[in-house]
Amino acid sequence: MDLTAELETAVWRKATRSTGNGGDCIEVAPLSQGHVAIRDTEAPDQVPYVVRGEVWTAFIDGAKKGEFDFY
Repeated sequence: MDLTAELETAVWRKATRSTGNGGDCIEVAPLSQGHVAIRDTEAPDQVPYVVRGEVWTAFIDGAKKGEFDFY
């Protein structure tokens, strides 16, 4: 899968709840074949992580369940 061209035209979005936290956010973009690209809003020029859709869904499910809470 050649993602270079696809990443250049990707439509990035960040969570609506991410405002007011000093910019410490991630952005995601849906890609072909069910993949999801993930990048740091403070470093948009770095190569993003790309994961399968199932991995992204499992991450979101875990986050909603509090599996990644540090407190």
